[in-house]
Amino acid sequence: QVQVVESGGGLVQAGGSLRLSCAASGRTLMSYDMGWFRQAPGKEREFVAAISRSGGGTHYADFAKGRFTISRDNAKNPAYLQMNSLKPEDPAVYLCAADPFSDMLYGIRPSNSAYWGQGTQVTVSS
Repeated sequence: QVQVVESGGGLVQAGGSLRLSCAASGRTLMSYDMGWFRQAPGKEREFVAAISRSGGGTHYADFAKGRFTISRDNAKNPAYLQMNSLKPEDPAVYLCAADPFSDMLYGIRPSNSAYWGQGTQVTVSS
């Protein structure tokens, strides 16, 4: 059984930065595409960014372009999300997903075969 665990969330002032990490146990995720989603209270879960299993391909939501960077280090953690210039509209629970298929690279939800973490809370104070 694969477990995906996010970390790195917290409280930051507007304009600040956070780096989220996604770790996995149970098996290696080297052959999985990785993605980040977020969900704010009362809102739909939305796509943030995705990275291919090789690390050579990425895709970002429009609101993330230029501010967020997704990366991976298959030797350590399968996914990171560096978030800079955080805005008051960015607070949410940020969730990591691991998908053996490449749906997330098109900015859509992962397949039914994906593994999800429980999320890490990001709060931005203005």
